[in-house]
Amino acid sequence: MDKLRGAMDFCIRHQTVLGYSIVSLLTAASEWIFSSVVFKCPCNSSNVLYGSVFLIVPAFILLLLGYMVNTRTWRLLTGSCPPQKRCSSSPWGTCTRYCIVLVPVTARALVAPLTWIAVALLRASFYECAASGNSMIKNLMCKDKEPECHKLLVKIPCDEKLSKNVSGEFLSLQAQSQLIGWLLIASVMTVALISTCVSHCCSPVSYLQLKFWKIYSKKEWELFETKAKEHAARLAEININCFFEATDPAPFQTPSNEDWQKISILYTFNSQEQYYSMIHKYVNTNRGNSVRFGEGDQRPPVLGFVDEASADESGF
Repeated sequence: MDKLRGAMDFCIRHQTVLGYSIVSLLTAASEWIFSSVVFKCPCNSSNVLYGSVFLIVPAFILLLLGYMVNTRTWRLLTGSCPPQKRCSSSPWGTCTRYCIVLVPVTARALVAPLTWIAVALLRASFYECAASGNSMIKNLMCKDKEPECHKLLVKIPCDEKLSKNVSGEFLSLQAQSQLIGWLLIASVMTVALISTCVSHCCSPVSYLQLKFWKIYSKKEWELFETKAKEHAARLAEININCFFEATDPAPFQTPSNEDWQKISILYTFNSQEQYYSMIHKYVNTNRGNSVRFGEGDQRPPVLGFVDEASADESGF
């Protein structure tokens, strides 16, 4: 029992890393299935288009899915431009706000696409097919060789023996693909490490306060979800009873549209006030009616978790 509890605690503490790892493993498995079962290089003039589509289009689809399942995307967009407002806010300010939020969202959404491209490059099937029909690659690999070389090059994905005859001293297409794949992985890991270090260095709070903040955010969402279910159940019960009993409903307090909008806007940090969420800020600023509610214009990347209510909420 203690071992099970320890395993659960480990998973909870490292749920972000485990989540990314699972996404990467599923993406790698999908790429293996595609390259082994679905992908068949035509070995003709269509090599560039066919190979490029298999290399890039699935990655683009995974990027779009990454945006779709991220809570912050929908928290940013939902209600940001209702018909009655007619998007009258400053275009520059709106664009800046969107960009600030979408940068970390994009970073998370890129995990699966980059995994797809990296694994595909290491397996080399897609790149070998696309590069064999590329005119620049043809000119490099067939330099000072017979014209027949150009025709043989597009046949390489279908005949491994041709690779040794055509490549010569030049790197084979598979070697090129794997080299680019490892360079991509190294570059991504370097950028990820640097960006993480910079975001933590620029954090407005200390390490232990950040840990506490994450615990608070998780507990607040759990209690909010529980209370929301209870509140919705009571309201539904009152309405159903009134319908079947043909009676008028008793007064029932529920948040107004304005209240929901106030706690749904993206969190902004204010160094002068200690608020851990928009709900925390709302209840301590006279239900959001105080001038202090609008104060705070910082959106530190390290505090992005505040707007992510739950790791398993898709945002739809």
